[in-house]
Amino acid sequence: MPAAEAAESDGGGDPESLTQPLLNSQRSVINSTSQVAIVGAKLCPIESLDYEIAENDFFKQDWRARGRVQIFQYIFMKWLLCLLIGSLVSLVGFFNNLAVENIAGIKFVVTSNMMLTGRYGMAFLVFSVSNFVLTLFPAVITSFISPTAAGSGIPEVKAYLNGVDAPGIFSLRTLFVKIFGSISAVASSLFIGKAGPMVHTGACIAFQLSQGGSKKYHLTWRWLRYFKNDRDRRDLITCGSAAGIAASFRAPVGGLLFALEEMASWWRSALLWRAFFTTAVVAIILRALIDVCLSGKCGLFGKGGLIMYDVTSTNVAYHLSDVPPVLVLGVVGGLLGAVYNFLLAKVLRVYSLINEKGKVCKILLASWISIFTSCLLFGLPWLASCKACPAIAGEACPTIGRSGNYKKFQCPNGEYNDLASLIFNTNDDAIKNLFSKGTDSEFQFTSMIIFFLTCFVLSIVSYGVVVPAGLFVPVIVMGASYGRIVGMLIGSRSNLNHGLFAVLGAASLLGGSMRMTVSLCVILLELTNNLLLLPLMMVVLLISKTVADAFNGNIYDIIMKAKGFPYLENHAEPYMRQLTVGDVVTGPLQLFNGIEKVGNIVHVLKTTKHNAFPVIDEPPISVSPVLFGLILRAHLIELLKGRIFSPTPEYSEIDVLQHFSADDFAKRGSGHGDSIDDIEFSEEELEMYVDLHPFTNASPYTVVETMSLAKALILFREVGLRHLLVIPKVFGRSPVVGILTRHDFMPEHILGLHPSLIRSRWKRLRFQFPRILKFF
Repeated sequence: MPAAEAAESDGGGDPESLTQPLLNSQRSVINSTSQVAIVGAKLCPIESLDYEIAENDFFKQDWRARGRVQIFQYIFMKWLLCLLIGSLVSLVGFFNNLAVENIAGIKFVVTSNMMLTGRYGMAFLVFSVSNFVLTLFPAVITSFISPTAAGSGIPEVKAYLNGVDAPGIFSLRTLFVKIFGSISAVASSLFIGKAGPMVHTGACIAFQLSQGGSKKYHLTWRWLRYFKNDRDRRDLITCGSAAGIAASFRAPVGGLLFALEEMASWWRSALLWRAFFTTAVVAIILRALIDVCLSGKCGLFGKGGLIMYDVTSTNVAYHLSDVPPVLVLGVVGGLLGAVYNFLLAKVLRVYSLINEKGKVCKILLASWISIFTSCLLFGLPWLASCKACPAIAGEACPTIGRSGNYKKFQCPNGEYNDLASLIFNTNDDAIKNLFSKGTDSEFQFTSMIIFFLTCFVLSIVSYGVVVPAGLFVPVIVMGASYGRIVGMLIGSRSNLNHGLFAVLGAASLLGGSMRMTVSLCVILLELTNNLLLLPLMMVVLLISKTVADAFNGNIYDIIMKAKGFPYLENHAEPYMRQLTVGDVVTGPLQLFNGIEKVGNIVHVLKTTKHNAFPVIDEPPISVSPVLFGLILRAHLIELLKGRIFSPTPEYSEIDVLQHFSADDFAKRGSGHGDSIDDIEFSEEELEMYVDLHPFTNASPYTVVETMSLAKALILFREVGLRHLLVIPKVFGRSPVVGILTRHDFMPEHILGLHPSLIRSRWKRLRFQFPRILKFF
């Protein structure tokens, strides 16, 4: 990684800012080779991805050599991989939901049966112990096998698609821990969801399929050799993330829009088609599997996926008088979402201090949260009074031995506990109960208040423990309960039933927390199978996002910044227009001649960790020093391994295509690449020369040193660069000033170099938002 990226800046402003990684105590150890970020539970060096095509002579010859057969193989394999991604992700999503429903269903039935016989103490013991075991299992395997599987995984995938390469986030160990850990954690009654882990799972599956096999175990397929690069892996991982949401909610169009709106930093029409095809495959396979489960072949509780929630009749009657309550839903949902993001960030900061003390502390934290959750869930329904079963009910009342709207809990025959109907269920069934039509009188106001506060607290304290956990479903449950509360307060003054208020409340809180609009709107419409809600849902989402944006960012961006991922936003800060690229580029800069001495290359590679080096030609090769291009570290190491050396500093007359193949320069998808320390050289070889011209990217992206930093940022992000060469305005002694990398565009680095910008930045913010700043 270049020296510009290597410099570690302390940054300016508040040291408690979320733009710094959580484990500040370990950042005192300066890493002079790369940035660091929290990956899993440790600070790890991270690098950027090489999305740019290295257009050297070797690449051009290899590209021109491709015939129609090779091009057909490339196109065919892209579509085949999308088919495989959609198929595997849908099967994993179906398996996850089936396992959660049956494991949690058996737990609730055994507990309920004991309560029917009056053995309340034994019921609590069985309930809490089963939850404890189901929490302990994912905590242990996550801590010891793959710490990168903790959390939802959406921030990591989003950072990867932005160009940040975090180690181990898509490994096979992460994939398996994510699948089985998510099943156990969701079934343990922790207030978490499985949508976020499914996005990470889909990305892992896509990454593994794009590997082309394993050279270590001699499992390779030549047709997949074209995908051994970051550009094609990025496209497939985008399709995998879209498939993950589609499998979680059976929402193919919503999954596609989620990947477009929230995940991907780079998009094109061809990728849109492939992602749409992938999510369509998910929808078709899930539909077929759900039909099998509806015939009763998936166990006592298994239904094979999220069934369409029956929220209302086909005719939704709402008028102009219903708009004000909807506006209130949006405003309050935005405020609640901002508060939720703020509190969750603070809790994650505290958890990080606990988690950094070791694996035992992480497991103990998860265990205590499990015990606290079990006590809360078992004890709170006792506060609710029993209600008589309705005269006309769509299902058996009270519910015994299965999921449903009418849990008996401690109530006598013919009555049910409305709070237990929400708490003593999986989150999916709780959503179905809240969204159901014709249930305006089935839930008490006090019960909804207790349930909302419980959900709010548990969702904040549950996320951050060392288990795979998502935020989508908990926020939907919170929003639905909040919407019900608003519906109860308005009462008969509105034409909307409480189920509709629950749907709109879920939309408002999702918009306030996650700050998405189009994708959330489509996901909820596909989830409820009711297009007539579209106008109201659009209004709610727009208002809640606008209100919440005045306070803080979306929850995934907050988590990314807390972890330290150098994510590039799609907009430039105003102060970047006051600076030029020459104001932030740093050195020293390592240069290579077009024909370089082997010993010099070996020395530079051993003493630096830079990822790329400018190559210049000097007299007598050229009249004056000129920039020839940029060569990558990995290509230099491969070239040195081939030992195509010359005893004199002259152009090589050897045909390099006879000594190398395209596979030699393909980037490995996982694991560490070759190291210069693994190659041994004789004294004679160190005195020889190597011609770098055939392996140098002769057309790297360059900008003049007087270009504004804001303009360079847009170029850097939109093209997906890792290196941006800065050339002088007037050519003098050196043809290149330096290299801009991702680190040079980070606010901490810029404000660290120019502290005077901090004061002007805060003055503008205080002028624009005085009341907001005073509130915080």
